[in-house]
Amino acid sequence: MHGSITPEAWQAIALTVQLAALTSGLLLLIATPLAWWLSQTQSRWRGPVGALVLLPLVLPPTVLGFYILVLLGPQGWVGAWTQTMGWGVLSFSFGGLLVGSVIASLPFAVQPIQYAFEAMGKRPMEVAATLRARPIDAFVSVALPQALPGLLTATVLSFAHTVGEFGVVLMIGGNIPGQTRVVSTQIYGHVEAMEYAQAHWLAAGMVVFSFVVLLSLARLKGRKDRVLP
Repeated sequence: MHGSITPEAWQAIALTVQLAALTSGLLLLIATPLAWWLSQTQSRWRGPVGALVLLPLVLPPTVLGFYILVLLGPQGWVGAWTQTMGWGVLSFSFGGLLVGSVIASLPFAVQPIQYAFEAMGKRPMEVAATLRARPIDAFVSVALPQALPGLLTATVLSFAHTVGEFGVVLMIGGNIPGQTRVVSTQIYGHVEAMEYAQAHWLAAGMVVFSFVVLLSLARLKGRKDRVLP
């Protein structure tokens, strides 16, 4: 098995896919209404909320991971609440990884959807209002279909960013086999053990995956540009 993917690596790949899929799904539920609010509101809170959403883009992953770890730990308010509920603490668990991944990938989900809503303009919703459509009906039947390219882009970016995240997942989840060891930390473990052949297999897979993601986004953008007048 010296020059191939080990069973432990396959376990890390499966866990990574599970984490990325759950993160992407949760982010669609969270980011869509948030992006809609940011694209439509004139509130004075728009700037601070928008900055807070983008914060994971500029914070070092170790800093972001550290504060999430403190928040989820026994002394943090989330950790205190989960212990009160009888769930224990989420730090160094798959649940903690999921929370951290959602926070770390939030801007990659919100931004494409927000841009799609802003590009739509206000006229489609105004037309729907003149036809006596309720706001929620207009949002579901008019805004969401027109923002579909943004939703797809957000899903792909969130999935890809979760797969490639290292600093946050290492700080929150550590590197526990079968529980929190994902592909990025598996590569780190191989390098630490000087198992470069196994590291090459996983790293090369990450390079191919990243290339496919970028190619898919480019094709999605080209398709959207052809549709637009």
